[in-house]
Amino acid sequence: MKQAIERFTSWLETEKGYSLHTVRAYRSDIGEFVQTLTEGCHPGNISATHIRGFVVGLHGRNNAASVGRKLSTLRTFFKFLQREKVIQADPLAGISGPKAGRAIPVFLTVDEVFLLLDAPEGKGGFFLRDRAILELLYSTGIRVAELVSRNLADLDFDAEVLRVRGKGNKERLVPVGLPAKEAVFAWLPQRQQLMTARAGRGRSVEKDALFLNGRGSRLTTRSVERMVRMCGEQAGITQIITPHALRHSFATHLLEMGADLRSVQELLGHASLSTTQMYTHLTLDHLSEVYDKAHPLAGKKTETAPG
Repeated sequence: MKQAIERFTSWLETEKGYSLHTVRAYRSDIGEFVQTLTEGCHPGNISATHIRGFVVGLHGRNNAASVGRKLSTLRTFFKFLQREKVIQADPLAGISGPKAGRAIPVFLTVDEVFLLLDAPEGKGGFFLRDRAILELLYSTGIRVAELVSRNLADLDFDAEVLRVRGKGNKERLVPVGLPAKEAVFAWLPQRQQLMTARAGRGRSVEKDALFLNGRGSRLTTRSVERMVRMCGEQAGITQIITPHALRHSFATHLLEMGADLRSVQELLGHASLSTTQMYTHLTLDHLSEVYDKAHPLAGKKTETAPG
């Protein structure tokens, strides 16, 4: 089983181009399943009974979405083993995952976005960098992992586009708005000063990275998440704000302003249009809420006309 897992994770990295974080998540889910098997169990001996026993054990400790994700991991794993001729039959054939309710992603109003973007003003020694990060996240809708892996060369200031390498190692070009472009441009002198100071002391620095920390290293996703959360608190926004909330806000606001769904899908880097369609529900819910609050007859019961 160990050898099969190694071949699978190697395939995820080399053939599918998945990130290290994603591969670790796959390995963790498979490892959790393997712990329920007898030691030395061969993949070919795994049956639907083993899968059902695993799912039963998950209930009570995991929500429906988590159970569904783990089953999806196993489904991908066993289909890979089938293609590799390691097993003859897929033990998950005929087993469906639990139905999960549609999660409503957190997104900000336009006014809240403006408050958030203004939060880094004068905040610490890296407020120019933090402002540039917030502007770029909202302007492009990129994922936080995509943001921290960007190099300076990925941003074309003249064409005002950012080259992004997303899930599955797929590359896309995303337009960058003027405020984001100017915010990044304002950060570059401080970035250069940091690099020069580090080099002058004989310290290492990641010369290509667009965003650096005080040690001259590429920023981590966790650092950006912590910064965004703190800026949200400083802006007085009651809900906890994450980088993904800015991605949700980017998509929601585009659709509210009339952008077509297919274009938003391309900008977000979604492989399936169905993933992007959740934002149509958000915009419809938002419009209904605005209507209910603003229309003079909204919520009023109409009288039944006499016979």
